[in-house]
Amino acid sequence: MGLVLLIVIWLITLLSTYFFLAKTWWLPVGASAIAPAIDHHFVTTFVVMGIVFVAAQISLGYLVWKYRDSGSSSQKVIYSHGNTRMEVIWTVLTAVLFVGLNLMSSSIWASERFRPAASDAVRVEVTGMQFAWYFRYPGPDGKFGATRPELEDASSGGEGALGLEAKDPASKDDVVTGIMVVPVNREVEVILRAHDVIHSFFVPAMRFKQDAVPGLAIHMHFTPTQTGDFEIACAELCGLGHYKMHGIVRVVSPDEFDKWLAAREAEKQ
Repeated sequence: MGLVLLIVIWLITLLSTYFFLAKTWWLPVGASAIAPAIDHHFVTTFVVMGIVFVAAQISLGYLVWKYRDSGSSSQKVIYSHGNTRMEVIWTVLTAVLFVGLNLMSSSIWASERFRPAASDAVRVEVTGMQFAWYFRYPGPDGKFGATRPELEDASSGGEGALGLEAKDPASKDDVVTGIMVVPVNREVEVILRAHDVIHSFFVPAMRFKQDAVPGLAIHMHFTPTQTGDFEIACAELCGLGHYKMHGIVRVVSPDEFDKWLAAREAEKQ
């Protein structure tokens, strides 16, 4: 039985490792400026932890076989109450490994969350509500209009869903859409809000993921580097319709973006 368990453990370990090495399940192609750094850190973490995982599982299989119940041994069983030195060593090594990986990624984390967006960044307010995403642009005045909770009507969509205050002059040129359109190779400042419960704005190709929390305006930014349509998913369970809460980030050329925004602004006049 011990040999059977050894073979099963080793097969599961080696097959699962092969699927990852062969990139059978892997990340989508990165389409943002930060993607190479995030992917590099992901691969580094995978390799380091993969080595630990494979070594541990191979050792487990060997020990299961070595100390199997043979049924004929007359050797007295030896009980161990632990080894303080070994426990200290593996605890310290684990701490060094995890703290080291954390420090390696701290600059990546800070670049999106702590560094302010560039002054010429495209500002987009992203609001999540059950079960849709809405995107608002400030228009030529560069200011977002006021919103009021009592004016919010999710069933109306667009400006009505956000509760936009029509009497506020700053709201006259605000553009509200159901698709996030941004220019390529230009920083995009995202202002995340949530209407009802916690949502998570996740764009896998941009390597961008951040919770949207009711009552908070969370500022982050990213720079798209490829044109095309990229999926948005809600990565936080937010209700029965969570499965259908998705959207699109459409990355276009700067000229196309300017024309698109101008056309949306003209529709409001």
